[in-house]
Amino acid sequence: MRSRTLTRFTLAGTALAVAAPAGTAGAMSAPQLPGQGTGAGLASIISVAKTPLVRRDVRLARTLAHVKGTKLKRSYSHTIRAWSLAKLTRHHTHLRRALRHARAAKAKAAAPNASPALQAIAACESGGNPSTDTGNGFYGKYQFTLATWQAVGGSGNPAQASEGEQDRRAAMLYASAGPGQWPVCGR
Repeated sequence: MRSRTLTRFTLAGTALAVAAPAGTAGAMSAPQLPGQGTGAGLASIISVAKTPLVRRDVRLARTLAHVKGTKLKRSYSHTIRAWSLAKLTRHHTHLRRALRHARAAKAKAAAPNASPALQAIAACESGGNPSTDTGNGFYGKYQFTLATWQAVGGSGNPAQASEGEQDRRAAMLYASAGPGQWPVCGR
């Protein structure tokens, strides 16, 4: 990966070579391709210098979208190629910060929110697996029946609900009926 300093020196050196007057003794001018104007050489060098920054930005944006559970827009790469080097650098910093926050939020959401008593019940009932479906009429982390799940406000199959929702519904059931709802594991 190219450092910022190296990129800046490369761009500065190229700018000086292109800006040097062609008539001065001993001065070399940048080679020009047929059909290109004076600044065309600089534009191609900037484009080459931006390529690793664009790739890094796309990689970070794709990772951030994955962590958030979304997809990156198809035109994203095309859009950021038009940005300046300074804007790409600032956006890279922004993406790193957003990725750090998204990962922290995801980790916090994944952490169990259940009390120690409910965690013990879940460990006994399903090994703590929120997607448990044993085929015997009991579903999810706390092995709810469909009737019990609906009685505490759940909808659908408990095994397909998020772990956080299962924890909330189990806490509601535990608060209203106590550990007796889990005759073996609630002791």
